[in-house]
Amino acid sequence: MDYKKSNAPGNTITRDMMSLSQDTGNVYETVRIIGKRANQIGVEMKQDLDRKLQEFASYNDNLEEVFENREQIEISRYYEKLPKPTLIATQEYEEGKIYYRNPSKEKDQF
Repeated sequence: MDYKKSNAPGNTITRDMMSLSQDTGNVYETVRIIGKRANQIGVEMKQDLDRKLQEFASYNDNLEEVFENREQIEISRYYEKLPKPTLIATQEYEEGKIYYRNPSKEKDQF
């Protein structure tokens, strides 16, 4: 899922973890699933931001020569306003867009 098109809220909201954990039956497993997906989204966002900011990198650094690049500031502000990876991952989990499995539970079934 593209994190830029996410309809996740921009601020933190209170959630009932018992209702979220109905699929797995375990609150801690649900938090682990959401946490791992949030880490994946965070890494993707960081790589995307680094790639965009790399275009503005200056390789001749002087202490006297410090300037602000307007486009670089705008890109940084855009990424700051995006919903946090945890909120995006929770939204994906609620919508059923995350695939997860537990190999130890699958082992017990066989």
